[in-house]
Amino acid sequence: MTNSINEITTDAQLMLLIGTNTTEAHPVIGYKMRQAKRNGAKLIVVDPRRIDLAEEADYWLRIKSGTDIPFLNGLMHIILKEGLHDKNFVETRCENFEALESTVKNYTPDYVSKLTGISEEDLYAVARLYATTDRAMIFYTLGITEHICGTQNVMSIANLAMLTGHLGRPGTGVNPIRGQNNVQGACDMGALPNVFSGYQPVINEEARKKFEKAWGVSLPDKVGLMIPQMFDAANSGEVKAMYILGENPVLTDPNSNHIRKGLDKLEFLVVQELFLTETAEYADVILPAASFAETNGTFTSTERRVQRVRKAIEPVPGQTNWQTIMAMSAKMGYPMEYNSPEEIWNEMASLSPAMAGINYERLEAKGMQWPCPSLDHPGTPCLHGTSFSRGKGLFQGIDHIPPQEMPDEEYPFLLNTGRILQHYNVTTPYSTGIQSMWSEEYSEFNPADAAKLGVETGDKIKVTSRRGSITARIKVTDRVPPGMLWMSFHYAESPTNAITSEGLDPITKTGEYKVCAVRIEKA
Repeated sequence: MTNSINEITTDAQLMLLIGTNTTEAHPVIGYKMRQAKRNGAKLIVVDPRRIDLAEEADYWLRIKSGTDIPFLNGLMHIILKEGLHDKNFVETRCENFEALESTVKNYTPDYVSKLTGISEEDLYAVARLYATTDRAMIFYTLGITEHICGTQNVMSIANLAMLTGHLGRPGTGVNPIRGQNNVQGACDMGALPNVFSGYQPVINEEARKKFEKAWGVSLPDKVGLMIPQMFDAANSGEVKAMYILGENPVLTDPNSNHIRKGLDKLEFLVVQELFLTETAEYADVILPAASFAETNGTFTSTERRVQRVRKAIEPVPGQTNWQTIMAMSAKMGYPMEYNSPEEIWNEMASLSPAMAGINYERLEAKGMQWPCPSLDHPGTPCLHGTSFSRGKGLFQGIDHIPPQEMPDEEYPFLLNTGRILQHYNVTTPYSTGIQSMWSEEYSEFNPADAAKLGVETGDKIKVTSRRGSITARIKVTDRVPPGMLWMSFHYAESPTNAITSEGLDPITKTGEYKVCAVRIEKA
């Protein structure tokens, strides 16, 4: 996030939500959005489903799945045509404007309306409202990134924010909301194949030598594998062993039959987990994991805020996860001798300029937002105040990229996926309390489609894609448009990701969970 969560209620005059069901996937932030709306902020919701916040929106735009780029280009076409862009911001803070202008001139309201299903009237109204509001925040989540063009979707959002000068000030910005409590922290620590901690590239010789000196080892100068590439390599026999900690790819990753086959082909699999998950069932060795309540350390939230987490109970396995990793490393010939999570943090911060000014003492009172380069720096609630990290913001001309797979005669329905509030994410099926509230999948299906198939709420349907079939109960509702089936992915009995598309964003390798073609019949 370029900005901070509290700015939603203190500064924002407009919230543009695209590809985010915030109240169910991020309920605390969703509550703040409702507060802001009650306080007079405008709300625009762009989503094919009538999510809860659509009921409160000034504009709910029922976009056709996979047409986010045309929609955003269409807004920019209108903004430029009517001279509503922030000319000073564009001239002083950005470059490559001509490429953007050349591209979006082709996305006329008439053309965009036909592609997206959004009326020309609404396109004009939303473009004018966003461009002329002084402080407007954009929020997005997986509805933007889980496409084969997810990276281009995000770049298009950045184009729109730069074009209107909605960056670098409180109550503005491009604000992706992270999916879990420490996804941001994991990335910050370097749990990615292309960077060390603090997003320092592994191919950068200066950064690499710094870490080699600190750790006393030589480090590879090549980018590692993304998760889909790991499972491709497992299926081909190139990757022979895996160690999976706190992740359940059998249930969460797209085209999960491909994941199962890869796990089957491994020579050795270690899973460190709290529960015997669907992935853990494939393991040769299962190591007991400690939960958040059993460990000290830090979490970093979606707004880049580092916060202390303190154990409530002693670790049930007798030791916490960092101690298990340390013991394994010693057995493999590289002794690690940390005495506490604080020591680990201090080493990381000393090697990462963006976090060099954050330590446990400063975190005692409240969390701190990076970048925080020195001990006298207060942290950074709002990014890009006077310049961008690359210098000038780079406009890019981005054209529509259709989904890899769309409905056809053989598979006439579009499957879209997401989370439900009661389960939040996929570890919750192991909680009897949560299971008692929402014990099985209820897929959402439009009344017109249900009438044609002769099914009603509570009936079971068989859903088939080119990758397999699953069964699930349905809820007949006009929350989804005709031609769409919406499912969550929380249930092992209805493993939605067994049938989702194998399409990947070529840059991030994120799966195209949000669009695939399916056939539906009464079970």
